[in-house]
Formats: sequence, C-alpha cells, structure tokens
Amino acid sequence: MAVISPAWAGNDLDPLRAQFALQDERIDYADAKLVVDRLVEPATDTDAVMRELDNWERTVRSQVPANATSRQVLDALLRTLYEPGTWNQEKPFTYDLGDPLGHNPKNKQLAVYLATRKGNCVSMPILFAILGQRLGLPVALATAPNHVLVKFADESQQAWLNVEATAGGFKYDSSYERETGISEKAIQNGIYLRPLSPREGVGVIASSLMEHYGASQQVDDLMAVTDMALSANPKDPVALVWKANAYYFQLQERYVRRYPDAAKIPAAELADYQRLSQENLAWFGKAEALGWTPGTDEQDADYLKSVENEKLRRGQ
Repeated sequence: MAVISPAWAGNDLDPLRAQFALQDERIDYADAKLVVDRLVEPATDTDAVMRELDNWERTVRSQVPANATSRQVLDALLRTLYEPGTWNQEKPFTYDLGDPLGHNPKNKQLAVYLATRKGNCVSMPILFAILGQRLGLPVALATAPNHVLVKFADESQQAWLNVEATAGGFKYDSSYERETGISEKAIQNGIYLRPLSPREGVGVIASSLMEHYGASQQVDDLMAVTDMALSANPKDPVALVWKANAYYFQLQERYVRRYPDAAKIPAAELADYQRLSQENLAWFGKAEALGWTPGTDEQDADYLKSVENEKLRRGQ
C-alpha cells in the first residue's frame, strides 16, 4: 500500500497527479480517495480513516469461512456492511434518504460516511471497492449517469456482476439502462456500465473534486483535474462535461460579466472569446457523440418519488 504524505495543503495537485501516474497494479483506491478528500477538505484525518478501514477489513475477514471462494468473501463483505449484527453494532451502512441528490458535498467524503454510516452513490460504492480491493476481490468501479457502482468478476458464472452498493445487493445492466436512460450508443462506446481499470477508477473518485472546484469556480484547478481524468479515460463522460463547464466558467469570467453585449468585446480579445465559446461547445459535443445526454427534471422527479416511497417503507 502506498504511503500518503500529509504535507500538502491548498490546491497542490501533485498528490493527485502521483495517483494517476501509478500503474494499475499499484493503485490503491483508499489512497486515491483520501488524496481527493484532503484536497476538498484539508482537515481530513487520513490516519484516522485508515484505522477505520483496517478495522472494517478485519471485521469482514472474521466473517469469512476457511478456504472461502471469492464469492463467499464478497457475501461476507455485503453482510458485514449492510446487515445489522454484532459485527457492526446493529448499525449497518444505509443510503442517506435525507440527501438523495447529493447536494451536500461533505456526504461524499469517506470520513463522513464512516462516521455516520449514511452514504450516497459516490461514498458507498467507493468504500465497497476499497474494502473489496483490500480483501483481494476482483472488483472494479463502473458508472451509470449520475451514479457509481461496483463490478465483481464472478468466476463461477464467468461474468461481471453489478454490486449496487447503495442497496447492498445486485442489479442487472438492463435495470441501469432503463432507470437512468442509458442509450445504446453510450453502451457501444463504453462510457457506462463498463468495468473500469484502476487508473480510470481514480478518475471516478476524482469526480467529487471536479464538483468541488466547479462549485467554487476554481477554473484552473478544475481544468487540471479533468485533464488528469481524461488522460486515464478519454471517454469519461463526467470529465468531458466538467471540461466543457470549465470553458464556460472562463467565458463568463473573462467576457460575459465584463461585456453583457458581446458586440462590445474589444477586437483584440475577440479571438479568445471565440476560442472559449468553441471549446465549450466542442467538449459538450464530444460527450454527446459518445452517447451522453443531460439529465432531465422529469428524471429527478421520478427519482425523488422513489426516495419518498422508500422513506414510507422505512417509516421515516
């Protein structure tokens, strides 16, 4: 396992660059996640989080039978995290129905998830992948629109199984396609539901950092992180869209706010204005050409309705 140095602060992206520079076999999802979380929240206690991960790994291993198959280890991991028992003090990890659209960025941090045991479609699959990797399981991160999941290579079935970490169970590709509106073009181009390499997985982990820099409009840092992710996976739809957004932010800052009437942009600055406009459209175009489509209000409404139904089922 790589050692994380606590010696960085602010927006020093070198630790993240170091993660993307690693070969797949050397990438540790826990290290990558903590690098990202420290960049979002410099006060993150990485040592404390690592101790928590060590404890959960030991707990899972205590539930694994002798000479276990990888599927038995997977089942032990699922049981340890999601079923109430003495192993988790009768407090399993659950989906946070109070923040269903992930509006609170703190909820995507590993330290917060471990402390509250309430997560979302970012923190939950990433923790599952971290522990799966530590247990030697053949797991990979994968994505659907606005969603992250875990793929498990099941030797007995000679197939990848989707672990839906927000529910602690399994799900078919067809369910994700139907529920999130994945197009056939997107599947053919491999932008969704594909088991990602570890380096590509680091790009998925870094998506919360893109969101953080986008919210604060730290455009240079946002550009740098999207470039790292796209160097690992040129078809990363989240990075493609954030790259387009970064050019939009630059356009707004440099020109739209200063010149509400585009006709008044000085001739000496017009070429740069046109370049930013073209780059913004071009990067959205690249994402759309691969099968990405923007989410709709109707999709959000349907999802929120399902959340309300789940709250009723749980008596909340």
